[in-house]
Amino acid sequence: MVGNGIMAPSQRKKVCVIGAGMAGLVSARELRREGDDVTVLEQRGDVGGQWLYDPRVDGTDPLGTAEPVKVHSSLYASLCLISARETMGFTDFPFAPKPKDGRDSRRFPGHREVYLYLKDFCDAFGLMELVRLNTSAARVALAPGPTPTRQWTVSSVDLGKCNGTEEEEEVFDAVVVANGHYSQPILPTIKGMQVWRGRQMHSHSYRVPEQFRDEVVVVVGCGLSGMEIAMEVRGVAKEVHLVAKSMEEVTQGLAKVLAKHSVSLHLQLHWSCRSPLHMHACTK
Repeated sequence: MVGNGIMAPSQRKKVCVIGAGMAGLVSARELRREGDDVTVLEQRGDVGGQWLYDPRVDGTDPLGTAEPVKVHSSLYASLCLISARETMGFTDFPFAPKPKDGRDSRRFPGHREVYLYLKDFCDAFGLMELVRLNTSAARVALAPGPTPTRQWTVSSVDLGKCNGTEEEEEVFDAVVVANGHYSQPILPTIKGMQVWRGRQMHSHSYRVPEQFRDEVVVVVGCGLSGMEIAMEVRGVAKEVHLVAKSMEEVTQGLAKVLAKHSVSLHLQLHWSCRSPLHMHACTK
């Protein structure tokens, strides 16, 4: 360390951060504050991670059985925060309302407001100069050498190039993996699910309710996404049935809300090959 708290060149580390979502961005800022040389790899065309809404879905794989999924974001169009904005921001960069900018100033705003907050965070700390957009990390491995090394080789693909398949390698002193954990669907094991002929999809591929108009829909999973989607789909569907794993998931308040919106609650599920229901799996 040299004077004024500036790190000597020999002490600086070359660090790769994979993912420009909330965790990746704050990691990049803190590492640069420590004097490290930081590179952020982000596979999408902008920062935000899960908070960067994508109207596209994995149309050929609505259950998300392939790994990895092609579409990263799992946000649906109407999603709002379930935590107050004052608990969502960084301690030194408050998630404050900005009504003068035409923004969503509610205490529990929609998902776009979180994305805009992360954009503000990037601008405030000049983080975009560290980010390589449209760049996917293909693999991370210990750097080769005759003796054990503390360095890492990161292989990445520039998705903006014509073929988008040629890998480039770069050696780093450290790697931060911040690629999120809400993209790959987790599917339930339900008897008859594999042979059932109706349409099945995971909430990862849900965006808007219109596709379920006048249909009979079963929502599997009584978590927050399952409950919210069931309520929204009920506005267009013929019937909505919500399946909970146990009565422990069903509070008295939830039971009243379901009854008010004419949503049927079930504790067990078995699919018949001749069933006319449309299954909408919402387990995460």
